[in-house]
Amino acid sequence: MRCRGYVLLALITVFACRLADAQAAGSFEGGDSRMSGGISAADSQVQTSAASGIPFLDPENQSSSGNQRALAPAPAAVAAHGSPKPNDGGLRISGLGNSSAPWTIVVLLTFLTLIPSLMICLTPFARLLIVFHFLRQALGLQTTPSNQTLIGLSLVLTFFIMQPVGDQIYHAAILPLESGKITAFDALSQGSDPLRHFMAHYVREKDAAMFLDMAHVARPRTIDDIPMRVMMPAYIVSEMRAGFQIGAVLFLPFLVVDMVVASITNAVGMMQLPPVVISTPLKLMLFLMVDGWHLLVGALVRSFN
Repeated sequence: MRCRGYVLLALITVFACRLADAQAAGSFEGGDSRMSGGISAADSQVQTSAASGIPFLDPENQSSSGNQRALAPAPAAVAAHGSPKPNDGGLRISGLGNSSAPWTIVVLLTFLTLIPSLMICLTPFARLLIVFHFLRQALGLQTTPSNQTLIGLSLVLTFFIMQPVGDQIYHAAILPLESGKITAFDALSQGSDPLRHFMAHYVREKDAAMFLDMAHVARPRTIDDIPMRVMMPAYIVSEMRAGFQIGAVLFLPFLVVDMVVASITNAVGMMQLPPVVISTPLKLMLFLMVDGWHLLVGALVRSFN
C-alpha cells in the first residue's frame, strides 16, 4: 500500500510540473506577440512623425501635469552641437613648492610618523613628564593623577613653551614652501634651525662634546655647525638629567614628612598602623597649603625662558 501511495504521489507531481510548463510556455508566447505588436506600432508612429515633421511624443515619459515631455532630439540639432567629447581631465596632485607630488607625500607621511618621537626628543615634554611622575611618587599616590592626565598636562605646557619656536618655523619654512619658493627638503633644513637654537640653550656642553666625539665630528665654531644627529641625543640626555634633578628636589620635603610620621608611630607603639596611612594625608595637606601646582608649573615654565 505504501508503494502504491508513493507511485501515485509521483505521478501527481509529474502531471503538475507538465501543466505548469505548458502554462508558462503559453504566457511567454502571448507576451512575445504583444511585445512584437507594440514594437511595430511604435515604429509606425515614429515613421509617421518623421514624415510629417512633428516630433514624436512618448506618452509613458510624460509627467502627470502634462508640462514635461520627452522629445526626441532632431538630427539637425545633433549635427550642430556635435557628438559629446569624452572628459580627458583626471585627478592631478601637485607637490608643495617645486617638488613633485610623490616626494611631497613621502615627506609628509614620514613627518606624521615621527611626530611622537619628535615630541619627546625635541621639546620639553620629557622633562615635564618626568617631574610630574616624580611628584606623584613623592606624594605617595599610585594612580592619581592618572597617566593620561599627566601626559595631557605635559602636552599643553609643551605647546605653550614651544609656541614662539613654532612661529619661527612657520615663517621660515612653511610659508616659503606653500608659496613655491623652496622644496620640501629645503623646508626641513630651514625649519630645523629654530629648533637647533632652542635646544642649544638647554644642552649641556659635556653631553654635546660626548656625542661630537662619538660621531667623529670636528669641533664646531658656532651653534649652526652642530648637526641635528648630535644635537638631538645631547638634548634628550640633558633634559632627562634636569628632570631627575627637579624630581629629587621635590622628594626631599615629602621624605621629611614620611620620616617624622614613621618615627612618631614607632615611638607611640603603633606598629600595626602603616605610616603611609598617616603621612599621605599630611603630604597632601602640605602640598595644597603651599599651592604646589602653581609653584611647580610656574617654576617649570620659567626654567625654559
